[in-house]
Amino acid sequence: MHYCKWLGVKCGSLQYPRRVTALNLDSLNLTGKISPDIGNLTFLQRLNLSGNQLQGYIPQELGHLSNLQFLNLMDNALGGTIPTSLANCSNFVLLILDSNKLIGEIPVELGSLSKLVVLRLAENSLAGVIPPSLMNLSSLVSIDISENNLRGQIPSSLGRLFFLEHFIITSNRLTGEIPSSFLNLSSLCNFFVGDNQLSGVLPPNMGNMLPRLQVLQAFENQFEGPIPISLPNASRLEEIVLCYNKLSGPVLKNIGILRSLASLSLCDNLMEAKQGEDWEFLTTLANCSNLQLLDLSNNMLEGVLPNSIAKLSTQLTWLGLGGNWIKGNIPIEIGRYININKLSMDRMLLT
Repeated sequence: MHYCKWLGVKCGSLQYPRRVTALNLDSLNLTGKISPDIGNLTFLQRLNLSGNQLQGYIPQELGHLSNLQFLNLMDNALGGTIPTSLANCSNFVLLILDSNKLIGEIPVELGSLSKLVVLRLAENSLAGVIPPSLMNLSSLVSIDISENNLRGQIPSSLGRLFFLEHFIITSNRLTGEIPSSFLNLSSLCNFFVGDNQLSGVLPPNMGNMLPRLQVLQAFENQFEGPIPISLPNASRLEEIVLCYNKLSGPVLKNIGILRSLASLSLCDNLMEAKQGEDWEFLTTLANCSNLQLLDLSNNMLEGVLPNSIAKLSTQLTWLGLGGNWIKGNIPIEIGRYININKLSMDRMLLT
């Protein structure tokens, strides 16, 4: 059988019909190392070896593949550093190296990949800082460098990635504030910065400047101050996760104008409700017919539990109020939440 007919092998154009242009060998339980000889497949445009059990290093010789557009090596056991030679693959559109055992720093040279649309390096052991050179990835739509050991600050220069829709840096050791330049990213849909050591305030006007935002995850940091007053203006928001910070002040009264909101998690902060009007947010949340999770536990909410707690969406599966200074009775109507599987009302003053 000719090699062009082998499983996962695709050969090329009319001009060069016997040249290999794609290797799709994902999820085949392949073992061993990636051969450096793969660098001789100079017509290769697509290489997918994901979901195997490959070990060893990523060959420097991959940098010889100037036609390569798609490289997916995720979900293997590859170690060593990311080869700087990958920067020679100037036609890269997707570079996916998640879920391996890669070490070292993110090569600054990757900033030369001006056609790159997706960069995924998550779930490795990468260290060092986020290279400011990534600002030159002018076509970038998605970056995921979560679950590594990255430190330092978020480079303000990344605010020039005007096509960026997905920014995911969860579970690193990043410090400092969210750069104000990120408010220029009007295409941003998913903003995942949780489980770091970020500080300062969440930008007050982020709801106005990021109109396409759908998911805001900033849990387990050191953010303080109020929830941005403009946040309800980001009308596409579906998920807000701000637990385990030092946020203070009342919950925004008009948070319920976010009709697509499915999850609001503000647990373990310093949120306050001292007067009856501070609980008005519950009344507006009744407008969120898709609300499935509301977690306000371990804050500084006070006063009588309003009856409006029983008027939320029947889609609710998680309701957390425990660890507050709330008194009064639990409304019998709360029984309408037939889908609930977690209800936290411990450590309160209910009768």
